Amino acid sequence: MPSDLGGKGGRLISYPDRKQYCALIDEAVENGARQQLACEFVGIAARTYQRWNQSEELSEDQRIYNDNPAHNKLSEAVRQEVLKVINLPEYSTLTPYQIVPTLLDIGQYIASESTFYRVMKEYNQLNHRGKETAAQRKKPQVLKATTANKIYSWDITYLLSPIKGQYYYLYMVMDIYSRKIVGWQVHDCESSAHAADLIEDIAHREKINKNQLVIHSDNGSPMKGATLRAKMIDLEISPSYSRPRVSNDNPYSESLFKTIKYHYTFPENPFTCLKKARAWVEKFVHWYNDEHQHSAIKFVTPNQRHNGLDRDILENRKKVIEQARENHPERWNGRKTRNLTPIGAVFLNPGKDENNATENKSQLKNAA
Repeated sequence: MPSDLGGKGGRLISYPDRKQYCALIDEAVENGARQQLACEFVGIAARTYQRWNQSEELSEDQRIYNDNPAHNKLSEAVRQEVLKVINLPEYSTLTPYQIVPTLLDIGQYIASESTFYRVMKEYNQLNHRGKETAAQRKKPQVLKATTANKIYSWDITYLLSPIKGQYYYLYMVMDIYSRKIVGWQVHDCESSAHAADLIEDIAHREKINKNQLVIHSDNGSPMKGATLRAKMIDLEISPSYSRPRVSNDNPYSESLFKTIKYHYTFPENPFTCLKKARAWVEKFVHWYNDEHQHSAIKFVTPNQRHNGLDRDILENRKKVIEQARENHPERWNGRKTRNLTPIGAVFLNPGKDENNATENKSQLKNAA
């Protein structure tokens, strides 16, 4: 096995050890071993061995070895004093760069800022302090939609353009109750003005009354821009926002965008122009609203639910199944028929009580 004479590079090696190393290596080489392997075996580099043998006689290491302990090593008394200070109530919310000057102001010096940090790290006390205190993000208000045109969710996603690094931007608004895409636009930039134009168009087309609608979005600049906010104030539409960098607060839009980009017709290559991007989105929206049987709303289309037709459709399906069961009961073997009761209220940012409600169990699982 390799010698224990080795160690980290740069160490001081005494004259007797040097002689022993060289004798062992010379003997190994004379017996057919490679010089580099022999050096590795005793724990030194081949270049070190060659340097030792440059002169006719082996010499002592000329470097000065100091085995005295470091004078600035932190004593246990200072360590404990630092610990005591950082846990005092008046210092518990301060960072080291605030603690040290504060102590100096009262004529006391214990240690440097870096020493405070080292001790805090050693004792696992590098928690948020002072201005570094973690922001307390309150969960957005629970919103409940019992009919269409009560709560919308909207967002912007990127579509690839023919120019690398530049994108088209798809603005899309969904009614969370019916899952209908109530409005969309595609532009070559993100703009609060474009968003305001889209919301105004939807409000007129869906005949939204004053104080009827809440629109939820994330915290992007187009969503909170002055132009859009002014338009929503004018239309008396209430805004709702996600917590910063928390996509789960806007699950309906996030899920819808996933459905779009995983749709079998979504192009693999970038859209060649803005006109073609808009044409594709228009076809997708028609399919989604009028043909797509949505799993979260009992496999009716978003337009059918938006227009209040889902109850009659589901009731008719129920009658057909019950008739089939009556004609062939053996095929059900005593089991109940499928649940074709229309879903009830839909929640955005549901709490525990809403999540436990029967009417809301699967809505986030199949948001789009």
